[in-house]
Order: sequence, then C-alpha cells, then structure tokens
Amino acid sequence: MGVMTRWLDPDEQRTWRAFLAATRGLMENLDRELQRDAGMPHAYYEILVRLSEAPERRLRMSELADVTGSSRSRLSHAVARLEDAGWVRREDCPTDRRGQIAHLTDAGFATLAAAAPGHVEGVRRHLFDALTPAQVTQLRRISETLVDHLTGS
Repeated sequence: MGVMTRWLDPDEQRTWRAFLAATRGLMENLDRELQRDAGMPHAYYEILVRLSEAPERRLRMSELADVTGSSRSRLSHAVARLEDAGWVRREDCPTDRRGQIAHLTDAGFATLAAAAPGHVEGVRRHLFDALTPAQVTQLRRISETLVDHLTGS
C-alpha cells in the first residue's frame, strides 16, 4: 500500500503559488535589468560578486559552483563565457592537478563595479520598497529557515 499524498489545503496552495510567482517575477525583473544595463544575466553577475568577495578575487571552481548553487558543468560554461568577455581568467590549481581556479580580472571587477549600483537599485525597488521593516525581518527569518532546512544545517 502506498504512502498517502499530503495534498495542499487551499491556503497552502495560495501561499505556494504566491511564493512561486513572487520569486519568479523578482528574478525575471532583475535578470532583464542586468541584461539590459550590463549585458549579463543574473547568474553571471552572482559569479562576479562571489569572486570579488574572495581573497585575491580567486576561488576554486568547485567552491564557486557550491556558493552559487550551480552544477559544475553549468558553472564551467558560464565561466567560459566570462573568460570570452575578459572578465574572468581560469588558472590551474597549484595544489590539485585536476582543480582550476577562477580569477576575477580587473576588467571583470570594473564591469561589476559599473553594474552594481543599478542592480542594487533594482533589488531595492522590486523587493524592499514593497515591504515594511517588519516584513523584511519576517522574510529574512523565513528565508534563513528554508535555507537551513534545504541545506540540512
């Protein structure tokens, strides 16, 4: 005998659909604006941000995949495109023959610095301006709870 399906009640269904629509709409808006203003999708912007915050603007490719929530192959493809643009350079890892390190170039850092003000304004306009301070706190707590649950921490 199979496990009984725990169907969503009407309130849960409305919450789930609102959550999906909100997250999809937010990311589509931010992605469209970054594409228009900086010539890159949000996924590439996040790679540049993570590299900019790393020591010496370098991260192992495996670690970069982990922190961006990307598969190794998807990250490798994205970094190849960022290399073509001159924003990232791949280097061999000195401690692991199979490993590679992604290094944010000066051109990549300049591109990120130029894109950041518009992107932050988009995040503010599409997310924070629509919420009260109490809702921002609730959203952070809910998001942290979900991250902890989904990452098993």
